[in-house]
Amino acid sequence: MVGENSVIAPVVVMDEAEALALVGASATERFTVGGATVVIGPAGILIITDAADTPDKSGVWNAQEVRLLGPAPAPVMERLLGQTGTWSSRDTPLPIHLMVRVVEGLVYLGAGRVVQAETMRRPGCAADELIRCTMRLDPTLSKSLLERVRQPGPPVGLPGLEWLRHVNGDRATALEQFVTGWYPATAGTSDPACEGVPSAALPEGLKQLYRLAEHRPGVLGVQNYIVKDPGRATDSYGDMRVFGVENQGCFFWSLLWSLGEPEDDPTVWYREDDEPPIAELEPLSGFLIQFSLFEASMGADYKALSREISGEQVQQLTEGLRVVPLRPFWAGTSTRFYVGPGLVMHVSNGWEDNQFTAWAGATHRSALAPLSHMDIDWLRYDG
Repeated sequence: MVGENSVIAPVVVMDEAEALALVGASATERFTVGGATVVIGPAGILIITDAADTPDKSGVWNAQEVRLLGPAPAPVMERLLGQTGTWSSRDTPLPIHLMVRVVEGLVYLGAGRVVQAETMRRPGCAADELIRCTMRLDPTLSKSLLERVRQPGPPVGLPGLEWLRHVNGDRATALEQFVTGWYPATAGTSDPACEGVPSAALPEGLKQLYRLAEHRPGVLGVQNYIVKDPGRATDSYGDMRVFGVENQGCFFWSLLWSLGEPEDDPTVWYREDDEPPIAELEPLSGFLIQFSLFEASMGADYKALSREISGEQVQQLTEGLRVVPLRPFWAGTSTRFYVGPGLVMHVSNGWEDNQFTAWAGATHRSALAPLSHMDIDWLRYDG
């Protein structure tokens, strides 16, 4: 259960003078980064965030993580990542003190360590800037403390499940309703890389996905990818048209070449390296729904990832969800999908019998809330 294994320590509330003393108040630099106050001193760095749960501002993300959203000025980047700003130098010699501002004062969360950082060079800038930094807390926050330092925002509407009733009837409608409900349309012009792709001799299912991707590019994948020019990509034998690839190139999905009109709903072939191809259990129409569900869960802002769980725990975890009525996805893993409003969960077999892993992605933190009371050892839980 979330927060139950945390070390329960007394909550320390400080005023600003006490907080500044942690980093050496006599010589400090102060910055505002993504709504957070960052103070650099000779004895460490102090990061103070607000208690509001606002995804586009710095703050407490879950019981383990605090996020600093930039761009951050060079002194902050150098203190957090080292002077070179490289991933290998992320372990800083001085402590990173993390606090949250509440009515009573500043709640001290503890010292964090950088576990992930993203830098980018913006047009007109001479150097890379730190645009996102994730810091890990140890021990993790208790549930009561998390609720105090990350106060929930107003309720939001969650994507519904109307699409589910079309899965084994009109799959094109099911795919469109899921994609348009899950992904907000991007403002402005469409993605030029997707324009014109459906003019190739492709099955209608792929044409539909490319049309949806013109204003919703995320549908083409974040973990694995639907290629944007399937007319050119072939396997090493030249007899398969590759349309989907794993993010590290370890396997791909393809269709048989056709000299005439493409099949309406062809078989999808999975191939790993030079191994013989394996047919996916669902034809293209079902595969594209499964692919979209998988990538939606992988790319969601809010996630819940389990460690190894048993079949009994899978039943408990999915009891309040709807099963997607398709045969297992992804050759060799027997991955199945379960959904709720604003939530997609995929459950895959482990290496041993009665061993599974579950990964849930949600469009809003509130969609994960029903999972928090279950007896699951979470690797990550953003609810």
